Amino acid sequence: MDILIESTKAFEEDLAKLSEDDKAVVIKKINGCTSLFTTDKANLYKKMRHLNLPSFTNGYESSLYALGVSEKLIVILTVDEDPIFEQVIFTLFRVSKHEDIDKAYKSVAESLYQDFLHQNRETAQML
Repeated sequence: MDILIESTKAFEEDLAKLSEDDKAVVIKKINGCTSLFTTDKANLYKKMRHLNLPSFTNGYESSLYALGVSEKLIVILTVDEDPIFEQVIFTLFRVSKHEDIDKAYKSVAESLYQDFLHQNRETAQML
């Protein structure tokens, strides 16, 4: 199974703001996770915290996770398994300090699930 790592512009911007040492730690942790996926997928999922979706998504389940990188940094990412194309896609959304994680998560969730927000607004207008 192929493993792809994709990053968003926001992730790249967050990474660019870090010190060289912190960048190296983030990259090493992400590479370790991708390796762990191929050898011990269950253990990888135990190392990440599943992030629940806001209530506006009508019961859909998120593939968003928080991965603790260091005592001060967290990466928000998705892990999507695609059995049809035999690949796993790690999409990196943000790198955040622990104290800023809620703000970073909210911005990611809103950008990913804006269609749900739009649908809910249309439904409310129709009622």
